[in-house]
Amino acid sequence: MATTLKKSDALRQQQNEIDDYAVYTRLAHLAREEENRELLRQIAAEELEHYRFWEKVTGERLQARAWVVGLYLFLARLFGLSFALKLLEKREEGAEDFYRQLFDTYPEAKTIYAQEMGHEKKLLGMLKDKKLLYAGAVVLGMNDALVELTGTLSGIALAFDKSTVVGITGLIMGIAASLSMAGSAYLEARENPAEGLEPATYALYTGVAYILTTVLLVGPFFLFTHTLPALVLMFAAAVAAILAYNFYISVARDEPFWKRVREMALVTFGVALISFAIGYAVRNWFGIDI
Repeated sequence: MATTLKKSDALRQQQNEIDDYAVYTRLAHLAREEENRELLRQIAAEELEHYRFWEKVTGERLQARAWVVGLYLFLARLFGLSFALKLLEKREEGAEDFYRQLFDTYPEAKTIYAQEMGHEKKLLGMLKDKKLLYAGAVVLGMNDALVELTGTLSGIALAFDKSTVVGITGLIMGIAASLSMAGSAYLEARENPAEGLEPATYALYTGVAYILTTVLLVGPFFLFTHTLPALVLMFAAAVAAILAYNFYISVARDEPFWKRVREMALVTFGVALISFAIGYAVRNWFGIDI
């Protein structure tokens, strides 16, 4: 049975197609590897064909929205091509169902649907993105900082009820640990070389991820006089970091988001709870009141 197509729906899809064409075209200019540039040009050509199909249906000409193109260019520069393109692909998932409903009304929709489902995803999966090679380094630095510092800060906060003391102690420990982690990451990458992986860059990603996480977790202790509100804000920051990082990985690597969040949160807060209990026991056993 033929589906009645509303012009507003057609115009919305037409707008998405021209937006996608502009995004892929601009990203092709930014790509350093010739293979990536060619893949992006192929995808852009498909999106332009899809737009022209809708232009015939609606009889209207549209321009790409500058803010949409700018957003995806920003994400590509910051997080890499794979993340930006796969996020764009997730936005297009609704379009696949839309095209499937139009098979009887517009035979061309079958070709577009096949391209959206198959060829485009295959191309995106073939993209070579160096930033993804270093995702393991970010995991190493960020996860280690989350586990160690939430646990350490929780224990110290129960032993010493002065936020500044806890903050300074955590900052010193975090900086020292980041240098240690960066050195270990360098040696690990050198001893276990991977294609396209630079040991120095791997170490830099690890160290920077550790330091940034340290600043995020320690910061609250310089904002409050007492440790309790600082601890609450620290845990909120840790949750935000876990959500943000796992959102990136789930998009870039097509991995389950909530499963990763649960695992990382369980380890992080499990260690923090144990350290919290140790700090409480130490404070009461030695009668510390600082």
